[in-house]
Amino acid sequence: MHTGETLGEMHARAHGNLESLLEHCRRFSPEELHRELAGFGYGTIQLQLHHEIGAELYWIGVLDGRIDADDDAPDYPTVESLEAYRERVFAGTQQYLCGATVEELNTPRAMQTWGGKEQVLTPAHVFLRTLAHLYHHQGQITAMCRMLGHPVNGLDYPHG
Repeated sequence: MHTGETLGEMHARAHGNLESLLEHCRRFSPEELHRELAGFGYGTIQLQLHHEIGAELYWIGVLDGRIDADDDAPDYPTVESLEAYRERVFAGTQQYLCGATVEELNTPRAMQTWGGKEQVLTPAHVFLRTLAHLYHHQGQITAMCRMLGHPVNGLDYPHG
C-alpha cells in the first residue's frame, strides 16, 4: 500500500535530482540550451526539461479531475524560468500527496485523460509513472549534455 508520505519522499528525492540537473544546465549558453539534437523526441534540452515538468503537472491534474495541458514551452526559455516552473509543479504535487488518503491513492477509479478518454487508473501508479517519466527524460538530457561536451554524473535516484 502506498501512502502520501512515502510517495512524497520519493517525489522529493527525484526532484532533488532534477534540481541538480537544472543547476548543471545553467552552464549552457542560450544557443546550447536550444540547440536541436537529432535522435530525441524533444530535440533540445530546454524542450526536454519543459516536457518532463509539464507531464507531471498534467498527470497530477488528471488525478484532481483536470486536464492541465501545458503547451507553453516558449514561456520557459531559460534554466531560471524552468526552475520556477519545477518549483510550482513540485509544490502542487506535494500538496496533492499530503491531502490524499491511503484508500484514495490505492483504489482504481475512472479518470478523464487527454482527448476525453476515460481510463480506470490507480492514483499511486499514475504518480509513480511521473517519476519513471522524469528519469527517462533525465537520461535523455544527460546524453544531450554529453553530446554538447558538458557531461553530468551523479543523478541516480538517491537511496539515503
